[in-house]
Amino acid sequence: MPEVIFPGPEGRLEGRYHPQRDKDAPIAIILHPHPQFGGTMNNRVVYNLHYAFHNMGFTVLRFNFRGVGRSQGEYDQGVGELSDAASALDYLQSLNPNAKHCWVAGFSFGAWIGMQLLMRRPEITGFVSVAPPANMYDFSFLAPCPSSGLIINGTADRVAPPKDTHALVDKLHEQKGITITHEEIEGAGHFFEDPHMEEMIGTVDRYVRRRLTETTR
Repeated sequence: MPEVIFPGPEGRLEGRYHPQRDKDAPIAIILHPHPQFGGTMNNRVVYNLHYAFHNMGFTVLRFNFRGVGRSQGEYDQGVGELSDAASALDYLQSLNPNAKHCWVAGFSFGAWIGMQLLMRRPEITGFVSVAPPANMYDFSFLAPCPSSGLIINGTADRVAPPKDTHALVDKLHEQKGITITHEEIEGAGHFFEDPHMEEMIGTVDRYVRRRLTETTR
């Protein structure tokens, strides 16, 4: 999987790009957790999401937000990180102009950024938000949420407590025209330590495959 460097708003951004042979393959970007708490594109959840999407036939890009690894710039409270994500999607689309489907998946802080990106980019057809920190960040910008997606969390998550995730899901369920699927992994903490990682990735795999099947009928 080639390392890539592509232009971001504050200089270069470092990523890992994993293409398919099929030029019409769907595309996905994967967004990592909080840069100031050790979040990088090599986080285990992000890494496993990356390979899950690639195994489902997606051309995939994951990358380091500004100030992480070899990415230039400094942490910017989520504002600049959203711009980084938009630049990553631009880069991925420039390499794959024939892609018919575009997905975004994010973990924790990355889920918050991914759902903001969703609001800006109407071409995004689906999303996966893993352990969205609804207790720390305001998700009220999802009004209305523009596309259907999966929200997944662990019942033993102490970083992003389940009750806050439930409140977010309940609010999204009130919106018309989209379907928010909510799955919980029994006993899983925020980072889906083994044996919960495999179950979480399996849940994502089943959901995304079902959505792809529905859109190709």
